[in-house]
Amino acid sequence: MATIGHKPTNFDQLCSRLSLVGCRKMSRKPSDALLLIATTFIGVVLGFLIGVSVPLLSVSKVQNSQTLDQCLFDFLHLVHQKLGIVNYLSTSLLPVVNQHSRDVSRQNHALNDISKIWVPSNPRGAERLPPGIVASESDLYLRRLWGVPSEDLTTKPRYLATFTVGYDQRQNIDAAVKKFSDNFTILLFHYDGKTSEWDQFEWSKRAIHVSARKQTKWWFAKRFLHPDIVAAYDYIFIWDEDLGVEHFNAEKYVELVKKHGLEISQPGLEPNNGLTWQMTKRRGDTEVHKETEEKPGWCKDPRSPPCAGFVEIMAPVFSRDAWRCVWHLIQNDLVHGWGLDFALQRCVQPAHEKIGVVDAQWIVHKRVPSLGNQGEPSSSGDAPWQGVRLRCKREWKMFQNRLETAEKALLENMSRST
Repeated sequence: MATIGHKPTNFDQLCSRLSLVGCRKMSRKPSDALLLIATTFIGVVLGFLIGVSVPLLSVSKVQNSQTLDQCLFDFLHLVHQKLGIVNYLSTSLLPVVNQHSRDVSRQNHALNDISKIWVPSNPRGAERLPPGIVASESDLYLRRLWGVPSEDLTTKPRYLATFTVGYDQRQNIDAAVKKFSDNFTILLFHYDGKTSEWDQFEWSKRAIHVSARKQTKWWFAKRFLHPDIVAAYDYIFIWDEDLGVEHFNAEKYVELVKKHGLEISQPGLEPNNGLTWQMTKRRGDTEVHKETEEKPGWCKDPRSPPCAGFVEIMAPVFSRDAWRCVWHLIQNDLVHGWGLDFALQRCVQPAHEKIGVVDAQWIVHKRVPSLGNQGEPSSSGDAPWQGVRLRCKREWKMFQNRLETAEKALLENMSRST
């Protein structure tokens, strides 16, 4: 009931509906007080209505709406219907809820729009993938076809030993592999196409076999030993098949490499006769040597190859970081690797400290020309190995020319930029 001369307000009408004592009297107080009282009152009423009205909401509707925003929207409509607070809801609360719902919908759409994913820091080709799913590195660990992936590996070898082999050298390779512990993954590159024949050796059943007829170890290394594939291994051995290992132990070798800080190394060589380089000759009075004296005129600097920073390509051992550089240095079409030994110094610095020969663990180079015999006879009647040797020399010259050209181009670009 309104007082004479006073036009009933929505607030007065609400007071009358709810029969609140003293409500109409308070409505006539100044506007600031009225606003405070009205806000408090509406908060109490809404709290009461939540408790009373929530059970009335359709359960199925709540389940289908999926969002708290929709539930709140439905509730406000219910309040609107029951109390008739039309002006307040339609002009204030409902528009706010509607706008918030639209904002959330737009955000959800943006999050689900995978066409907008582009991460430049991802590896090349993977920019459209979220970084959390990118697997940029791998390994050569053998896994099961059943069970739980996390339980596949009982051990994870820390080192990789590779040999490029023909079946005729199986006894020598058998002896060599037995010098490497279970801490090594064994990988055989077969240049004669024979792989299953190696199963006569028990270790061969656990090894990895890659076969391509009449290919060299550097051809295999460039294609199957990408740094991201062998990233799990601290050291990578890339060896020939004709090495005697009677005085060699792989674990002790790695210990010495770590002790002396060698990033690129090889075992010392015997016998002394027939060796091309003094640097790779085994010394009997030291664990490791990193420098030597060569024939006059062979070394431009006593700290440059072949007097220092030098190992041969028959039995090199690379650290993970050094191999990442060396792999890029190997030319895709130059399969013999001649000249590579003189360029290894570019991958570690200071090279005269980080490249060396391990004398305490030494090997014998038996000089078996088995891969050379995989060549083809020439029309002039030359033996197969002669054609292979000629190709080696040509590749060495080509590699030197490419390296010099690349250096010259880089220096010219640097001078122009400065």
